[in-house]
Amino acid sequence: MSARNSQASKAAARERLRQERERQAKKEKTRRQLIVIGSTIVVLAIAGGVGYAIMQANKPTHWESAKDEKNVTAPKNTSGENGTTVVLGKASAKKTLELYEDSRCPVCANFEQAVGPTVKKDVDAGKYKIKYIGATFIDGAKSINGEGSKNALSALGAALNVSPEAFAEYKTALYSKAFHPQETDDKFSKDSYLLKIAETVPALKNNSEFKKNVEDGTFDAWAIKMSDAFSKSGVEGTPTLKMNGKKVTAEGTDNPPMTVEQYNAAIAKALQG
Repeated sequence: MSARNSQASKAAARERLRQERERQAKKEKTRRQLIVIGSTIVVLAIAGGVGYAIMQANKPTHWESAKDEKNVTAPKNTSGENGTTVVLGKASAKKTLELYEDSRCPVCANFEQAVGPTVKKDVDAGKYKIKYIGATFIDGAKSINGEGSKNALSALGAALNVSPEAFAEYKTALYSKAFHPQETDDKFSKDSYLLKIAETVPALKNNSEFKKNVEDGTFDAWAIKMSDAFSKSGVEGTPTLKMNGKKVTAEGTDNPPMTVEQYNAAIAKALQG
């Protein structure tokens, strides 16, 4: 081979080597760019996820949103601002017994189970009317929390929308031994459980409108307004009974009457006042 040919071959080899190095350099540059782009996407995705999580955490809960509703849908058979005045019984009854209860309250359940039938008998006889004020403070109690009081109050609104009688019967069912849960068990937060209880009330059984109102939360904002009315009343616990602005209590105590005998004595005294 001539020297000329040898030099040409070497030059060609060097050129091929240079081109190969350029290709490798381009590939490496592209790889680094893809890594940077991928890392940026991951960082942005994480940042976006964190931002979304923060946004969701700061987003008002359903019940907080209900509290801010300005156009409150009140059930039928109510009166007053936002429909928070609920009166049961004969219009001709001259006296009104104010009854303050929280649906999750275990003492309220004991009261309703023991004294409820007597209260119903008196109301049916026209001795007095009942003004019901619903509370939801147990939902916010430390170590308990939940949504059951609010949800049950909203469902009571759906029952009241059917009729005062349906409301009274449904309230009795909620407090019954068969269905009232332990204070720490937030069963009333589940619509399915509230609807199951409603099946024991003839006026609510298979009642599609009642079911829809419970599931849609039609009266959620009303329940919040009712709870606000309780908070503004100055009453600190449930059950609380008041007539003529005075608490109705068991003789010699500041406690509500929890037996029929205590109740009859206390209500007779209150009716005279």
